[in-house]
Amino acid sequence: MKYSKTYLIFPGNHLVQRALQHYDSLYPGQLQQYALPGSGPVHLDNYVFTQGNLELHRYDKKLLAEAVLALQSSLKETENDQAALNVTLGIFLAAQAENDPNQALYQQAIDALNAALESYSQEENPQQWAWAQYALGTAAQELARMQDSAKNYKAAVDAYTNASLVWNRNDNPVEWALTMHQLGASFHAHGMLLKGNRTLQKSVVAYKNALTGLDDEYTGMELMATQNNRGAVLQNLGENEDNPDRIEEAIRAYEAAHSKCMQLQLSIHLAIVCRVNKATAQSVLAQLKQDKAIAEEAAEEFEVIIECFSHAMQPSIKAHCDEWITKTRELL
Repeated sequence: MKYSKTYLIFPGNHLVQRALQHYDSLYPGQLQQYALPGSGPVHLDNYVFTQGNLELHRYDKKLLAEAVLALQSSLKETENDQAALNVTLGIFLAAQAENDPNQALYQQAIDALNAALESYSQEENPQQWAWAQYALGTAAQELARMQDSAKNYKAAVDAYTNASLVWNRNDNPVEWALTMHQLGASFHAHGMLLKGNRTLQKSVVAYKNALTGLDDEYTGMELMATQNNRGAVLQNLGENEDNPDRIEEAIRAYEAAHSKCMQLQLSIHLAIVCRVNKATAQSVLAQLKQDKAIAEEAAEEFEVIIECFSHAMQPSIKAHCDEWITKTRELL
């Protein structure tokens, strides 16, 4: 069976927030020139909530170009804090590449972060080294997605693994959990590229680890995203193995994500994503079991989603629902 489409939710990785804070300390007042009116989370388009850089959407995109030029100039003009400048530069370059998909910008980001790591060491600058590794993993992961590159997925896994050498479950639970989430994401994408069950299984373990460091009060969004994304890799693993038990476990993960979304009153778009994923997994389960009752339940769920939420759905998700209604009805 081919992998079906699973929709992922990307929690905030705190990198852009740290870069903005550093930039503001270097160039006081510059951020306010690019702040957008009415750009708090409540006013942002629902789809933004699935992206990792929510904070960035509060500013005009011109900020990124300005920041990159300013930081590159500072690197040429001073020898002070070169490593810190390179980390912030790398984060902004990666953010630029995300806004306007560009492989060259991602590579520049990776080069800047590797330059920072030439100065930082795990022994002497453990926290700075860990953040630089985490940022490197993020840039490498995104470049790997653009290129379908096993090499860059491996680089992302290595960088996130390095960060976890400093951040641990007891002393840095949030940073550790976010690193585990990103490690799970890299294993997931790499496993799908390689069609490798072992790599997908590593993703399941990493996501499960992430869940132990997250809570409702401070990281509810991240907790919900991890539950959804764990469901996605379980679904893809189940499809690869033709294993109904994996699909049923994926359905439970999607249900947990949807429940958390509703409990915390998160964006309606996130709730839609979780429900669409669950219905897709139900349809896959119906195919594996050749079970018409499960197929009927999945088809009806897709129809309810469209009827209730068509006004808030992204066109690609609406098309996905229409496609799977037809595919599921064929089982009946």
